[in-house]
Amino acid sequence: MSRYALVRWFSGFAPHPVAVRWPERFRSCLGALLGIAFTGGSMHVLLGSAANIPLLVAPMGASAVLLFALPASPLAQPWSIIGGNLVSATVGVACASWIADPVGAGALAVALAICAMFALRCVHPPSGAVALTAVLGGPVVHALGYRFVLEPIAIQSVALLGAAIAYHAATGHRYPHVAQRSVKGAAASTAAASEDFTRADLESVLSKRGELLDIGTDDLETLLRDVQLQAYARTFNELTCADIMSRSLVAVSANTRASAAWSLLKQRNIKALPVTDEKQHVIGIVTRADLVDKRAFSKAAGLSSPLQRWFRRSITPPPLVGALMNVDVHTVDATTPIVELVPVFANYGHHHIPVLDANRRLAGMITQADLIAGLYRQAYVQRRHAAA
Repeated sequence: MSRYALVRWFSGFAPHPVAVRWPERFRSCLGALLGIAFTGGSMHVLLGSAANIPLLVAPMGASAVLLFALPASPLAQPWSIIGGNLVSATVGVACASWIADPVGAGALAVALAICAMFALRCVHPPSGAVALTAVLGGPVVHALGYRFVLEPIAIQSVALLGAAIAYHAATGHRYPHVAQRSVKGAAASTAAASEDFTRADLESVLSKRGELLDIGTDDLETLLRDVQLQAYARTFNELTCADIMSRSLVAVSANTRASAAWSLLKQRNIKALPVTDEKQHVIGIVTRADLVDKRAFSKAAGLSSPLQRWFRRSITPPPLVGALMNVDVHTVDATTPIVELVPVFANYGHHHIPVLDANRRLAGMITQADLIAGLYRQAYVQRRHAAA
């Protein structure tokens, strides 16, 4: 082997850059601290300090790494930790009771535990250490026999998992990492087929690799689609929101009567009105659905005579837009590439997005129709350039 080849081989041992941001690293460390503390504390409360049972077993530390630092991994999901630890503990106790030699028993226990985890689809790397602990844990563990599966393994696994679920929920992280479907129902297959690859292609390639990757198929599919969208967006960076937005728009203030806003929506044949303050900053949006759902006019409109309607208005002030509008408004800058709007419209249910100028004032409005027209126009221009 040449010196260059040897250096290149050793360079493969260099660690890859860690893309996790420091706040996320700190969140993982704090979660592991709280999770292990809660697990040990639960054992102390349930069994007492005088119990001849370990309050913590070493494999729980490895499980904490997965549950808090790699919660998206298929190896860190609830069935992985519960099923993997229980089956491995059972296998380990059985091997320890059948085979006197600790090395042979430990080797067989780990091998059979892996086999069982694959069969039950609950592969969890720390569970291999659980099987080994059942064999090499010493007189205390051996005295427990199959009780070792329940106390401490089952209790500690459930406690650590419960702590992880609560901690991730409190810190705004998705766990368990269940499958995400960006396309609803049966439309998923049709939508996937229109892309450069389908889910079936992805599963076929993964099956040919012959190894378990530390990422779920659903997350990998989502990641690749996001990469496709990013690559697609690069070709559309020239077209911005300012190029496709509707400029002839009308806005209302929070003090506008709901009846006046309804009249504007009907006259202009539109479905939403931006709500602005005196400086033309967007403070909300009001739609036809907001006015109809909240019955802004039904009480007064149902009165038959002008005298009844006048009497109703005299005792009940007319509803204002400020009381009916939606203040959670998604806005975009006029310089934003239009492709960045695709996930906003597709995933968050928005139908009208106000566009702001450099001074954060209302400059226009973009609808789904505007976005489709802009994408089609840019695609047509690119095909013309490619043909030329």
